[in-house]
Amino acid sequence: MDTLITAGRVLPRPSAPVLDGAVLVRDGVIVAAGARADVVAQAAPDAVRHDFPTGTALAGLFNAHVHLAFDASREMLAHFEFPLSDARSRLTSMLRSGVTTVRDLGDRGHLGAAVRSSFAGEAAPRLLVSGPPITVPDGHCHFFGGAVSSDSEIRALIDENAAAGADVIKVMASGGQITEGGADMWESQFSSRELAVVVSHAAAHGLPVAAHAHGADAISAAVSAGVSTVEHCSFLTGPRTFDRPDAVAARMASAGISACSTSSRNWRVIVEKLGEPAATAMYGRLPWLEEHGVRLLAGTDAGLPGSVFDDPVGALELYEWLGFSRRRILEIATCDSAAGLGLGEVTGRLEAGLAGDVLVVEGDPLASLGALRNPLLVLAQGRAAA
Repeated sequence: MDTLITAGRVLPRPSAPVLDGAVLVRDGVIVAAGARADVVAQAAPDAVRHDFPTGTALAGLFNAHVHLAFDASREMLAHFEFPLSDARSRLTSMLRSGVTTVRDLGDRGHLGAAVRSSFAGEAAPRLLVSGPPITVPDGHCHFFGGAVSSDSEIRALIDENAAAGADVIKVMASGGQITEGGADMWESQFSSRELAVVVSHAAAHGLPVAAHAHGADAISAAVSAGVSTVEHCSFLTGPRTFDRPDAVAARMASAGISACSTSSRNWRVIVEKLGEPAATAMYGRLPWLEEHGVRLLAGTDAGLPGSVFDDPVGALELYEWLGFSRRRILEIATCDSAAGLGLGEVTGRLEAGLAGDVLVVEGDPLASLGALRNPLLVLAQGRAAA
């Protein structure tokens, strides 16, 4: 079945807008995207048509760091045991907000894999899952069930996650702020050697590694071990102190290691709480990483308090506050995130042969990111969101 979308503008890539364009999706795959006349000529006579003369069609957005097990409330840990239906509704809300690819980086009992299986044949974002993240006994997020105390236990947990359908292995290289009694955010939980064991054994299963790392030392160790993505990537050395070695950023760039800021729409609250100078210093890691050529990924840590599942735009506006152009922001949210997750030949652009992950919004997001708050149509692998 053909689905033909015409729009006032089409963004095959954010850097190449086409006025009066169209996108043709057939059996879940993009057949053509570009000038209206060229695309319409390729559509079947009985194609399902959607016309948005004042809208913009672009690739579906990414959220590369979420936790479907959490409910985004202050009591999220007390509410930790959620039925499958709650996690399903969170994923659906992301789709309706324009997100067509999601990476869940931590659950218990392989909830993410169960959610993914439950959507067979239904419209839903592409869901990548990690299962329980690797941590130390009583360490950050130990309640997910991934605590290990030896190399053999590291390997056994990776084997278990891989067998359960994991797409990525998550390791808590540093402490975090939601686990009482564990390491502080800037303190390391694993040595460089242990992280290398994680990366090597994950690679034996063909899986990348995502390292939760706030601390500068933990980031350096994770990069040396060869992880694929660094989550948070805060470069903390203390509660409000940072050390950002140029050499580490250069190594990330040369090795293709991406950074996910995990900043939600809460960034405005943080700016208000810390004050603009302190907040600028903290978030300054993002333009600094950009200047060093490190690929940035869009991710919000959705599920944590106040980090809701249905406001990707609120998170992306942080980049605009930091001085990023709207074109770059859209690239981060689409094609750059796709490349960083190993999906660059699958999605992230409106090009023939890629998945039919299409977002149509009212207005022009290159003129105002606020346009992304007005989705008119969302297709996930050709299926329309309800």
